[in-house]
Amino acid sequence: MKLYHIKNKKQSWYGESIGILILDAAYPCIPGNVGNACTFPFPVRYKAVKGASIDRLLKKRDMSLLEPFIEAALELQEEGVKAITGACGFMALFQREVSDALEVPVLLSSLLQIPFIYQTLNRKRKIGVITADSKSLTSDHFISVGVNEGIPLVIRGMENKKEFREAILQEKGSLDSDLIESEVVNVVKELITKNPDVGAILLECSDLPPYAYAIQKEFNLPVFDFTTMIQYVHTALVRKEFQGFM
Repeated sequence: MKLYHIKNKKQSWYGESIGILILDAAYPCIPGNVGNACTFPFPVRYKAVKGASIDRLLKKRDMSLLEPFIEAALELQEEGVKAITGACGFMALFQREVSDALEVPVLLSSLLQIPFIYQTLNRKRKIGVITADSKSLTSDHFISVGVNEGIPLVIRGMENKKEFREAILQEKGSLDSDLIESEVVNVVKELITKNPDVGAILLECSDLPPYAYAIQKEFNLPVFDFTTMIQYVHTALVRKEFQGFM
């Protein structure tokens, strides 16, 4: 007989291992996007951070958002998730503070993978980072996730690509996925052409994983993003019993 006990009286449902904090924004989140639950082969739970607009987080780096971030993360924790991630790499600003406020693991930004990627590469190789807005990505974001200055990074942004800028950063209400795929592949091509020593690509933006396959197909490099990070952590949180024969 298996006996189960209630762990939290505020929890009325179960089975959602990953909680995802999302911005207070509105644009199409296609499969592959962190904001689309179909992206994951396991249940996830979403929580919008009140007032956390793209402008306040990316452009203004508004530190007054810390309180609503912590409040939303605590709500997810009370609802029973085993870990909490973000849906925007710029949430890196709050990584340390939100982690300290919670009891479950917190992984707010795909940038957290940089030290791991660096340790896997030949020291002559660089990491190419594709971000939503290179002008808004600062040293504070990297410091907050433990990325030191000794890690060789090459950064390119999507902010000057028309469809990405209008669909995502300006929230025009529609999104041409084929066009954005072409834009991001061209950005990576430019990066690699000028930096042939790049050994891996990291997609900072949670809107870019849908195009990871196209990037890898074109350039034959490891491509890391939010989905690689979330699925990796999920395997540690929800272990499966091994089956087979000896």
